[in-house]
Amino acid sequence: MHRTTIRRTLQVLGLIAAMATLAGCSAIQARREAQAQPPKEASVMPGSSSRNNTTPMESAFTCLAKSYGAVKVPVVSITVGDVKDYTGKYSQAEGNAITQGGSLMLYSALGKMGSAVRLQERFDTRIAELELAYADRRQLGDGKLHAVEAGKPQVPWVPYFGGSILRSDYYIVGGITEVNYNIQSRGAEFSVSSIGGKVRTFTMNVGVDLRIVDSRSLVVVKTVSMQKQITGTEVGAGIFRFFGTELLDVNMGSKNQEPLQLGVRTTIEHGLLELLGAVSGLNAQPCVDYALKGAHNAEKLQAAVDATTQPLLQAVGPAPAEPAPANKLVESAKVVDIAEATQNTPLPVPVNAAQNSGKAGANGSVSIGFEPNKSSLDGMAQQALAELGKGLAADRQKSVSIELLTRETENLPSAQRRQLAQERAKAVSDALVANGVQGSRIALEWLPDASSAIQRQGAGMQVVARLKVTEAKAGSGW
Repeated sequence: MHRTTIRRTLQVLGLIAAMATLAGCSAIQARREAQAQPPKEASVMPGSSSRNNTTPMESAFTCLAKSYGAVKVPVVSITVGDVKDYTGKYSQAEGNAITQGGSLMLYSALGKMGSAVRLQERFDTRIAELELAYADRRQLGDGKLHAVEAGKPQVPWVPYFGGSILRSDYYIVGGITEVNYNIQSRGAEFSVSSIGGKVRTFTMNVGVDLRIVDSRSLVVVKTVSMQKQITGTEVGAGIFRFFGTELLDVNMGSKNQEPLQLGVRTTIEHGLLELLGAVSGLNAQPCVDYALKGAHNAEKLQAAVDATTQPLLQAVGPAPAEPAPANKLVESAKVVDIAEATQNTPLPVPVNAAQNSGKAGANGSVSIGFEPNKSSLDGMAQQALAELGKGLAADRQKSVSIELLTRETENLPSAQRRQLAQERAKAVSDALVANGVQGSRIALEWLPDASSAIQRQGAGMQVVARLKVTEAKAGSGW
């Protein structure tokens, strides 16, 4: 009786397993038939849909981009060089153990900063170089006719005069330098009368070394060496028993491992956050902590942004809050002395045209104010330069010095500071030329360099560049 009961029990278990298998097959078949298939074509089993390839650092990039906007960090141009696999791990069966696409991962990570950085291509420029070669041979067209010289027929090829490729401020290079298998493993296994189970875990790690380099000077601004541990688990249970002439053999279990290449991507992204923090003066660690702690909300995000921007704000100090004297008009922290504008400058620059930008400074020079980290002229400055340009065009024998000012809280690395000063000087020169001043009369007197100290002027202002408009006979060129 006992043996018969066991046999029946085994038959029932086998029947249940068979029914489960058939149910699974029918479900798969139903999914296959849900898709319209051409005649005589094998069905394709659908899987999961594609999605964005997110990592644990996703929200850290959101936090850092918001921090860039909070302190108005100037937009810098960044590109990526080669990020190779230097581990040398390779197997005949599976090929390279580590991804060969480190540079592509870095490009994708930079794209998560949105408009906070300007991403430029340097990794694969073959198509661009080919089209430039076509343009140089007058073979590249866009379907339109172009006028190359006045009085001559238009041509179908695109004229190219150079300068269309923008230079970069920084580039990032490095490599994947470590993959260490089985740093630690442990487990347990038990069995009683061929019935038992097991559990195992193991840990490995990957390492990445990156650096960000100033494109002009080739000075290495920051280096980072990051590593990440990757864990795998295995759980299983089984029965192997003879019941008389009947054998019962059942094994169940599961294996899980964090994706190795996702670990590499996460490590690269963490390193990038550190590099971006270095070139902007921000502390990226609060954003990283915010991303890793989870439970994200607007309040915690703002707290992380405040902690990220705090070192930079402490370095530059708070914006000056001194009230302007009664004889001065102030807008956006740019000060104009009305008495000096009327007494020391004989040029027709009416005070009511621009209440702050473009008026005479303390030394008799005309001052043009810029917002921190910006090179564009606001409406007030444009109107003042229009009046100044008309006065200089009407009196060609007049000369005047022009000082370009901004808040003293603007604190940039020397290369960015000089580049921004050049852009500001160009904007002022273009505005004067547009209002009738000969370009040959405009000379650049001073630009900051790596050794230049900040030249403060007035309440909370600093001089960022100086121009001079000379007499027409001087013939100074821009």
